[in-house]
Amino acid sequence: MARPSDPAVRRRLLERAARMLRDREPVTLRSLVAGTGASTMAVYTHFGSMEGMWQALRQEGFTGLEDAFAAIPSTDDPLRDLTALVCAYLRHGLDHPDLYRVMFDASIELVDLPAADATLDYLVRAAARARDAGRLRPETVALDVATQSWAVAHGLLSLVAGGPLPREDLQHTVPILSALFAGAGDDPERASRSVRAGWSL
Repeated sequence: MARPSDPAVRRRLLERAARMLRDREPVTLRSLVAGTGASTMAVYTHFGSMEGMWQALRQEGFTGLEDAFAAIPSTDDPLRDLTALVCAYLRHGLDHPDLYRVMFDASIELVDLPAADATLDYLVRAAARARDAGRLRPETVALDVATQSWAVAHGLLSLVAGGPLPREDLQHTVPILSALFAGAGDDPERASRSVRAGWSL
């Protein structure tokens, strides 16, 4: 008979894994359950395997990012809003660097991650609003602008969070986004004003 799943134990295991990542401790089945009051069987009960635990932690990261995006209010300036979403992305990665690494770890098999799809959708909706408001060319594909905005943020954040660049270099996001929006059809000066208005890092 299968053991019932206890949400509190599941939460403790995920928090323990995230803490071990932060402290650079090797995560094994036994080290994961140490100090949680759970047995190694709990990992299988709640996640099916260690791989399933990593997938759950990855989902946790995207859920946190989705929550951060949901907290960004919509204004009458969609490119300002798109910039604010990019800033929320950067803050989430800076505040949770190890979880951020798990979110984009190619060694972890991609499974259905509804929160990952939802986060991209926030960016797509902002880009679509900008197009529909006449800020971008009518033929602009919102998904393209959203993906390019995410790529700008991800590239710089990867260089800062785990690489050679100082945090101050995230300021390069401002001219890059301004150029991206202008290239998609916005007036360059207006694009720059919107990006500066949305920048809050």
